[in-house]
Amino acid sequence: MYHAIVRRKLRHVFSSLSQGNFEPGLAGLASRFDHVFSGTHALGGTRHTKAGMRRWFERLLLLFPKLDFTIQHIAVSGPPWNTYAMVEWQDSATPADGVPYVNDGTHFLRLRWGKVVSLHAYLDTQVVAGTCRRLAEWGLAVAAAPPIED
Repeated sequence: MYHAIVRRKLRHVFSSLSQGNFEPGLAGLASRFDHVFSGTHALGGTRHTKAGMRRWFERLLLLFPKLDFTIQHIAVSGPPWNTYAMVEWQDSATPADGVPYVNDGTHFLRLRWGKVVSLHAYLDTQVVAGTCRRLAEWGLAVAAAPPIED
């Protein structure tokens, strides 16, 4: 039953993010966590606080305002005090310059008592970096900003 609840919550977080609402994602984080998004681009880096994650989500939605996730698979294992989850997805968006964006990836999460303590995003970061470069050249200054890290 617990694994089904975790899967449902994860689907809700991704569905909400597809609607431009990142609050469920913030609510699911432990007070201290690791969020790792590889790459040296505007979305790269590591965050440990909800304030940093809020800024990161705001930047994500500025760069990809019509972001849409399609969940392909969710796997959950472990007890409530040490749960692992994997979410395989495809996302698509139409950034500000109008050039379509598509990427496939996986989030690997570790939860403790239903709260995320570790989240690593695995995706083609060259696609993200290329989109950021293109958006910066197009004139969107935040696309060239340094990673948000705390």
